[in-house]
This record gives sequence, structure tokens and C-alpha cells, in this order.
Amino acid sequence: MKKQDIQYIPIKDLVLWTENPRDPIDKNAKDQEVVNKAFIDHLAKWNLAKLARDMGEYYDFSELPTVVYHDKKPIVYDGNRRIVLGKVKYGLVTIPKKLNFEIPEYPEEIPCNVCTKKIALENVLRKHGDSGSWLPLERDIFLHKFMGKEKSPFLILDEDTGLITNHPKLNQRFVKEEIFKEDNLNNLGFTIKNGSIHSVHSDKDGYDILKDLTTKIESKTISTRNHRGKVFDVLEPNNQKKVSENKSKKPHLSKINFRPVEVKKSRETPRTNPKKQEIFGGKLFLNIGETSNLYRDISDLYNFYITRKDSLSNSFPGLIRMALRLLCESAAKDKNSKMDTYLSKYFDDAKKALDQDVKTTLSNNNVSKTSIVQLLHTGAHRYQSSGNMDQTIAMSIIIGQILSITHSKTND
Repeated sequence: MKKQDIQYIPIKDLVLWTENPRDPIDKNAKDQEVVNKAFIDHLAKWNLAKLARDMGEYYDFSELPTVVYHDKKPIVYDGNRRIVLGKVKYGLVTIPKKLNFEIPEYPEEIPCNVCTKKIALENVLRKHGDSGSWLPLERDIFLHKFMGKEKSPFLILDEDTGLITNHPKLNQRFVKEEIFKEDNLNNLGFTIKNGSIHSVHSDKDGYDILKDLTTKIESKTISTRNHRGKVFDVLEPNNQKKVSENKSKKPHLSKINFRPVEVKKSRETPRTNPKKQEIFGGKLFLNIGETSNLYRDISDLYNFYITRKDSLSNSFPGLIRMALRLLCESAAKDKNSKMDTYLSKYFDDAKKALDQDVKTTLSNNNVSKTSIVQLLHTGAHRYQSSGNMDQTIAMSIIIGQILSITHSKTND
């Protein structure tokens, strides 16, 4: 293989990088788990809404994702945020909350820079290492894990204590370079030996000293403008005393822990499992005709799937998605309308008739007035990209409610 090669790859085939320094996750995690973290995004690392706005009306081919094949899987090393938007656009993943921004026009196949892992890692570091898109701890993790660099004191401190991870305001450059640098740690009674934190203090005293310093950083008592470099001086007098009194003691392996304690919950009455949504939200009673026939055929097809899904391929749900499009086209034809016009006209009234739980189901599966037509089109062309049965059921529910408005026997 060439060291670098431009290849067109379907969005559905691209696999999100689980070890992305922006927000690493278990290496065996699926795309859906990565997307869940991206949309929770408490620290605004992904900032997908801003990316979508900045992209404008269409996907820009001048910015190529960097892809490395692991066996036969194309893993996205750089460009994961853009690929997440594409996967949401085509219904390849669901999102845990309502989308409050528009995703630009996306092609189903995009050009990618396919290269070796070495080149991909060098490219990722060059683009993000000093650009400000990574925080210091993320950069240190990347350099050690992927570039073979020694662990920094900042990384060792976090790995041993969980201090930085559990106090995100500490994850900034000046804290790493001016406060938790090795000579300052030594002056406070902490040393690094064999890649671990050692301390002259008891674990309780060491915890109190680091906690005190953390509070001073978070409150900006010490910053680039206030008490700069005066790490010992900003400590409370009782902690200054501990540092001074313990200075002559022999260092020992520290077991200081800033990670939250997991609280065991008392045994509670187990929750009743929520009722699984039925296709179309239940039985429909439609006027006799082609649309009613298609509805009944789809219901039978779904029942076949439920009883045989263990022996069917993962592509089978795509057949139901395709059938839903045929059903909508038939219903629209009955009303002398085009499918997109028909669905848009009745969508809001249909949604109003649904209860809040069902509305939440639609939102969680990205089924909206603006997305439903695209989801139906996707299902007609790509079996794999329409294999999400939960989303298909959500689509069927709103379609069923629309049919109840336009084709119900009670409307004769």
C-alpha cells in the first residue's frame, strides 16, 4: 500500500476512533457509544453545533479525514467530528438529545486520506498538538501512548491520584508548566520515582495539601496574574506547616486518591421494564385500498422479523425501512401530492396527538419533520445505513399517526 492515498469511502463504513485524545473511550466501544459521549460533551470538547455552523451549507472536500485500515476496518484518526455529523445525518447512529442545529449537506461517500498508522499519528499530532484543540493532559497522554514519549509529571500525578481528571480547571497549560512541574512538587514534599508519586506526607496530609492548592487554582488565587510561581506561599498556614515539618521524612509510595467514591445503592424494588413500542404504534384501521394493503404487508413483515430475527441478517431491517417509503409514496399519491409535501403537511398535527413518551422516542431517534424524508430516502438506497430498528419503529409511529389523519376509516 502507498504511504498515503486518497480513497472515497462510504460514511456508513467509516469507524470512529475510540482512542481519540479529545475524549477517549474503551477501545472496543461502538460508534454509538462514541456519539453518546460526543453529544453529552459537558466540557465542550466536541462542539458539534459550532462545527456544523462553520461548515456552511455543504461538506467541504478540501478537509480530508485521515483514515487507517485496521484489518479491513477504516478507522478515522482525524476528522471524527465531521464523520459524527455525517452518521447522524444519515441515521446511522441515534443521538441522546434533540438536535438543535442544522447539519449541512453531506455526500454518502467522502474522500479520505488513507495512510499508515505512523503517518496518521504524526498528522494528528501536527494538527492538534499545539493548536489548542487538545488540553495539556490529552496531549501528554497522546505523546506517551502513541509517540513513545516518557510520561510527564503532570500525567503521572493524574494517573496516580485522579486529581486533574476530577478537577478539570486544573487541566490548563500554566498549571502543568508552572504549578505541577517536578521541582514544585519536590518543594511540596512529592517526588516521582519509577513512574509513580511518592510523598513524605501521610496520605491524609498529602491529600489536604493538594486539595488546598487545587482550591487556590480554581478560585484563581494563584494564576498567571496573581501570586504567579508562589506555590508554597498560597497554601493555608496549617498546610505550609505540614510541608515544613515533614520535609526531612523519607518518601513513600503515595496512595492519595481524588477519584469519586462509588456509593453502593441499597436494594430497591426493580423497575418494571417499559413496554416495547409496536410498529406504527399499534393497529391502524385504514380505508380499503393499496395504502391499507401495504400497511398490512409491512405489519406482517415486521412480525416475521420479530419471530425470526436471530436467523436473519443485520440488513433485514432495511427492507422494512424501504417498505415504509413505499407506504408513504402510496399515501401521498392518494392525496395527489408528493411524498415530502405530504409528510411535511401532516407531521405537526400527527406529533401533537402523541403522548410525551412517544415524542421523546422520536427525538431520541432523530425522527423530525426535517429528517424523516431523508431517513426514508436513505433506507431506499442503503440496507446497512437503515439497519437501526429502533429508529425504524420511531419512524413508523409518526407515519402511522399521519395515516390515521389522512386514511382512517373514521374520516370517511
